Amino acid sequence: MSETTTPEIDVEELAATHERGLLVDVREPDEYVAGHVPGAVPIPMGQLANRMGEIDKTSPVFVICASGNRSSSMTDLLRSAGFDAVSVAGGTGAWARSGRPLEGGLA
Repeated sequence: MSETTTPEIDVEELAATHERGLLVDVREPDEYVAGHVPGAVPIPMGQLANRMGEIDKTSPVFVICASGNRSSSMTDLLRSAGFDAVSVAGGTGAWARSGRPLEGGLA
């Protein structure tokens, strides 16, 4: 069995391109409320498989979590279902460390 590499972008690329698609935050609700990338839509990892119908298959999907682990596995799930999905390397933590703002509360 061959290993595939999950496509990913860094926070610089995300900042430049995420308006062209949907940014999905797969963290738990309390993590999302504590601080998320502006414009991110909360769909917790455990709900993503059942909520794929809410996501437009014709647009890019950027998947973000806290550090990049959960987003990588959820990107693979979306790609296997036919979505043009990429994981955000470093996640919300990298976004915040880059000096970019976070929003609190619900979307």
